[in-house]
Amino acid sequence: MKPFGFFHLRGIGGQIAALVLASTVALHLVVTTAFLISRPDRPDTPPDGAHQLTDAALLLGAADAGDRPRLVADLTRAFPKLGIEMLAPGAAGIVEDSDNPHLRGMRRHLGRGYKVVQLPGGGPAHRVGIELPDGSMIAGRVEGGGPRPWFWGAPWLVTLMTAFICITVLGLWAARALAAPLSSFARAAENFSLDGGADPLPERGPEEIRSVARALNRMHERIARLMSDRTRMLAAISHDLRTPITRLRLRAEFIEDETNRKRMLIDLDQMRSMLESVLSLLRNDRKIEAVTLVDIASTLQLIADQFGDMGHVVHYEGPISATAAARPDDLHRGVTNLVENAVRFGAEVTIRLDASSTKFVIDVEDDGPGISDARKQEMLEPFVRGDDARTMDDSTGFGLGLSIARAIAVAHGGELSLHDRAPHGLIVRMQLPVWQQPRLAA
Repeated sequence: MKPFGFFHLRGIGGQIAALVLASTVALHLVVTTAFLISRPDRPDTPPDGAHQLTDAALLLGAADAGDRPRLVADLTRAFPKLGIEMLAPGAAGIVEDSDNPHLRGMRRHLGRGYKVVQLPGGGPAHRVGIELPDGSMIAGRVEGGGPRPWFWGAPWLVTLMTAFICITVLGLWAARALAAPLSSFARAAENFSLDGGADPLPERGPEEIRSVARALNRMHERIARLMSDRTRMLAAISHDLRTPITRLRLRAEFIEDETNRKRMLIDLDQMRSMLESVLSLLRNDRKIEAVTLVDIASTLQLIADQFGDMGHVVHYEGPISATAAARPDDLHRGVTNLVENAVRFGAEVTIRLDASSTKFVIDVEDDGPGISDARKQEMLEPFVRGDDARTMDDSTGFGLGLSIARAIAVAHGGELSLHDRAPHGLIVRMQLPVWQQPRLAA
């Protein structure tokens, strides 16, 4: 690790250190500004009008009683806004207001021997009386802005609120800057696909985040390349296996023993079906069909008619028409797989469609033996075959029908689940949203 590498601004540690430093500087600036504005170390200075009134009181208090009327007249002409006048001693209606900051400043300015009181009177100006040392009193008007709000009266509270706002804004900005790349990682993982349609992760943010983004992009490329190689390899194997299977079928026709010939043809058909099922699952993992408007009700009715033509008892229950955005071929293949499983184990099958404003629910019900609760989730995995109750013989399938249907449901943004049917049987429920965000099954 490089010396002082922690303070490298391209890394998370450096950005956090810079954030702490910026918050500390902002806090000191706020405290200094509040101190310079409020100046708690400076004594309260009365406003101009109050200052002039206190100077007039000091002048009158130092003058002889006979000269005061003349001085009051001169002060009235010089400061008409003050409205200075002499009051009789013990004037009525005097109300002392020691909490007024103006009065406190005037008392501090006048010193001992003078008494400052609040006189009754309305208007924007306060009527203040000053009792001179000899007991006489003068009155005047002092301009004031009224009582200050309680929160402005406490500079420490204003400082605390301002510092809290500044630090909160810086913290939210930092949290968003650090959390945005992580959110993009979560969205990329949710939209992870192997068809190359997903955009690579943006390599921005702190150095550690960019390194993670580059690693995830390389991992996505390696996984996509691995899956592509797997698909090509299995496609080549399937192509190579079809030829010997076809040759074996031709040779089986020349077997004179009827029983052995039928058994061999059944085995060959099993091999061909297994090969096609595996390739179908791989194709569904690799390719995404375009989403178009599909009449799901007509698709389900068509599937029911197709199985009815093959001699099975399959009913459709639901609306006559129900349109949604889906992949028509994938949807047809998924529901067909479910019905194939149902007719294999049940004598009567019902395809039920329940449409709402947000989702479609497709239920495929059969009256077969059902699946135990302990194995319902396991049955949705590839190559898992049913338990003893639903296993009739070796030709019942390869455990891919439900997994393919589930992959198709997940690719539509929905889900597939298994439920019990009363009094016996199984309900395979496929839930699809009306408007989907394309997503690939894992």
